Formats: sequence, C-alpha cells, structure tokens
Amino acid sequence: MKKLFAEFFGTYWLVFGGCGSAIFAAAYPELGIGFAGVALAFGLTVLTMAYAVGHISGGHFNPAVSLGLWAGGRFPAKDLIPYIIAQCIGAIAAAGTLYTIASGKAGFVIDSTKAGAFASNGFGAFSPDGYSFQAAFIAEFILALFFLLIILGSSDKCANTNFCGIAIGLGLTLIHLISIPITNTSVNPARSLSQAIFVGGEPLSQVWLFWAAPILGAIVGGFIYKTLLQKNEEA
Repeated sequence: MKKLFAEFFGTYWLVFGGCGSAIFAAAYPELGIGFAGVALAFGLTVLTMAYAVGHISGGHFNPAVSLGLWAGGRFPAKDLIPYIIAQCIGAIAAAGTLYTIASGKAGFVIDSTKAGAFASNGFGAFSPDGYSFQAAFIAEFILALFFLLIILGSSDKCANTNFCGIAIGLGLTLIHLISIPITNTSVNPARSLSQAIFVGGEPLSQVWLFWAAPILGAIVGGFIYKTLLQKNEEA
C-alpha cells in the first residue's frame, strides 16, 4: 500500500504542479512563465517527487512509464494494474483540486472548444499549433520512447544513480520544450485523462491517442534498452 500511496501522491504533484502552472501562471499578464516555465514545472514535479518517494515506489507517476519499465524487465506485471489505478486516481484528484481553485475566480469557465483548455491535450484543431493526428502520434510515441531510455539508462545499476532524478526531471523538461506546441505534451496517459475528464467534448474523445502513443513508445523504449543497450551481466 505504501507503494500505491507514493504513486498517488507523486502523480498528484505532477498534475497539480505541471498542469497548475499552465492553468494559472503560463499566460499571467506581463509576468507569465510561458512554455519554458511550464516545461520546467513539469520537470521539477518529477525531480522533486523522485527524491521524495522514488525510494518507496520507484517513482513512476505515469502508466506509460510503468509499462515501459515492465518491458525493460525492471517491473513485475502483477503490479501494473494497481500502479496504473493509483496513478490515475492521483491525477484526477489533482485535476479536481485545480478545478476547485480555478472556480474561485469570477468568470472562470472551461471552453471545451479551445485548444489546450484546462491544460488538456489534443491534435488537429485541438493542438496548440494545429498539428495533425499523425504528427501528434509520432511526437508522443518518440518522446515517450526516449523518456524510457533516459529513465532506464540513468537508473541502471551501472550508472551513477544518485543523479538519476535530475536526469529524468530534465528529460521531461526537454520533452515539454519540444512538444507543447504540438500536443500540449502528454507522454503520460494519467495526466491526459485527468484534464480531459474536466474539459469533456472533443479533448475527451481524443484522449485515447494520449494513452496509445505514449504506452506504445514506452514499451518499445523498454525493449530497446533491454535488448540493445543494457549491459550483459554474463559479459
């Protein structure tokens, strides 16, 4: 149970900090943090919780990461469903908190016809810069794949694991710097689901892509690291 609580709180913090920065601070008049600030916020959430609870649960905070670690031989299949449930509950709880806070401002309303509403992900007309379904799928797939390579490589027993949280956090920052204009950046199915639930409409109907592409990319990344990059113990 401690592991599941760690995943709950870690994913909660990721969504609250990352999506919260996009909702409240990204476009704040004259002082807004913009894309770079939001990207850094997402990276910092993972970095801080990796050191806070990573030693308890492994610090996944992302269903795609859990599946990628399974593919890489680092995580047992029997724990996948409990982890994914805990992550999704944590993400939805954070989105609910953000909605409650945002509702405290007069005139707040979520426009489900607007790209990126309530930090949601999307493609086509719901991509921040109008990128197609194909472009969104490729971006999410490749970025999740490389995210798993970063995670598996920096946490490998042959690496200096004292700094793996920094590498992973900065890796997620870079991922957001690349892809916020494309999809508003997911690489995390729980994060996408939580925001889409509160937005509804087309963003909710598109959320399947932000499960399929990151999960497929993460699994491929896990297999690539395990078969092509991981040091052979027998060697």
